[in-house]
Amino acid sequence: MYTRLTRSGSRTYLQLVESYRTDSGGVRQRVVANLGRLDKLEPKHLDPLINGLNRALGRAENTAHPVEYDSARAFGDVYALHELWQGLGFGQAIKRALRSSRRSFDAEALVRAMVFNRLCAPDSKLGCLQWLETVSIPGMPESISHDQLLRTMDALMDRTEAVEARAAEQLRAMLDQQLSVVFYDLTTVRIHGEGQLPEDVRAFGMNKETGAIARQFVLGVVQSADELPLMHTVHAGNIAETKTLQGMLCQVLERFPVERVILVADRGLLSLDNVSELVALAEASARKLQFILAVPARRYAELGGTLEGMDFAQGLAEGRFAEQRLVVAHDPQRAAEQSSRRRERIAELEAFAEALVRKLDVQDAGQSTRGRRASDRGAYSRFQRAVAEAELTRFIQADYQADRFSYSVDEEAIARAELFDGKLVVLTNVVDFSAAEVVARYKALADIERGFRVLKSDLEIAPVYHRLPDRIRAHALICFLALVLYRIMRMRLKAHGSTVSPETALELLRRIQRHRAIIAEHAYSGVSKTTQEQLDLFAALEIPKP
Repeated sequence: MYTRLTRSGSRTYLQLVESYRTDSGGVRQRVVANLGRLDKLEPKHLDPLINGLNRALGRAENTAHPVEYDSARAFGDVYALHELWQGLGFGQAIKRALRSSRRSFDAEALVRAMVFNRLCAPDSKLGCLQWLETVSIPGMPESISHDQLLRTMDALMDRTEAVEARAAEQLRAMLDQQLSVVFYDLTTVRIHGEGQLPEDVRAFGMNKETGAIARQFVLGVVQSADELPLMHTVHAGNIAETKTLQGMLCQVLERFPVERVILVADRGLLSLDNVSELVALAEASARKLQFILAVPARRYAELGGTLEGMDFAQGLAEGRFAEQRLVVAHDPQRAAEQSSRRRERIAELEAFAEALVRKLDVQDAGQSTRGRRASDRGAYSRFQRAVAEAELTRFIQADYQADRFSYSVDEEAIARAELFDGKLVVLTNVVDFSAAEVVARYKALADIERGFRVLKSDLEIAPVYHRLPDRIRAHALICFLALVLYRIMRMRLKAHGSTVSPETALELLRRIQRHRAIIAEHAYSGVSKTTQEQLDLFAALEIPKP
């Protein structure tokens, strides 16, 4: 069946015609309907017929109406994150924790939006609102205000215990209940803002990123041996790292009822007081609490002659210290490199000192020199600054009591330092791990450092511009939840043999867009075609394709 234009004199008619076959097998045409004179027909006469035929075939209505297109929105990356979020149970868990009859908006959806924003396009809360206009997150309210985002952060802190407990519940299933090795480390996060508030976490301290004094807070992260972040802690920016250890362990034991916990932590967290506190905590707990702690180089002197008589077999040796097991790994090549580099830096400083002395001697002889006039006090200041920048104050000291600029090199201190070069000293009360396993567990702590790099680079946790302490803590919680999703993506991609990083995976999935077109009074939406590479990513992430 088709349409045909038929002329009769000066007039043209629109007809609906069908073809049929006669009894003899010939093909003929017959007019089914005369639709009228072409010069008299208007769209309003034909549109009902066209629309009816389109509806019968399940197609869009008459395209004679103008087609309006909305801007395409990124969909694939936020869809993948949404499926992970819901699959891990975070959606229902946080919804239950933040349930309130006084709130007119969906707080869980806004938490989800801020977490996804950290992973896809980290920005301020105002920047998050602009980003939401470019993406299509399933189940997201159409209208979100800046005030609602801030109120959601306040709700997170009002119900922080419930939120963190619910999140811990979802992570418990991924832990080995018989044996759990947990890694703990801290980093510093720069923060802006002046003034001081009650219970403020903003404080000046040595920033690990810049190596200088900065206003900051301290973030601690606990991670499983399978690279899964378990919990986080927020402390004032000037807190001593050793003071955070016991409180963190109490929270781990409370939230994760595993039978055995082996804590692995870095050098800055070790003190003899900490060791005794951990032993007491283990005795008070019904569960087994053990630790693997690295001894910082500055504490090697406390070991006395423990290391000197050790016999290293395949680079490993064992001893006892503070009634605990002492495991020492030794790398001769690294030791030689460290000793050589230290000697070279000391030689450079001695050459610098000799240049200062020569200039002073020339002036004392009455000869003029270029530049400002030198003085012994100025030489002391310049030399001491250079020694401090080289971190060699243990080995080189300027004699401030002498009238003339002079210094000394402590050869005994250098010899003691060379005794410990190339050595990793670990204190532990784990008895069923070999020395090699103890060292391997400690070296695995480097993975948590990669997590901190993700927080600071991909998730851009710093710098923080919030002023209120609770909103700073809420910001840290949002970034931690984003880190959990990032690590789970990484774990699943690795498990399926994919070499794609989570950042690259999200970038590839971001190319899947949701399109929306409006024809007449009806709106139509759809998702762009997926490539095989994108389908493989959905399979590796263990989520259904959109």
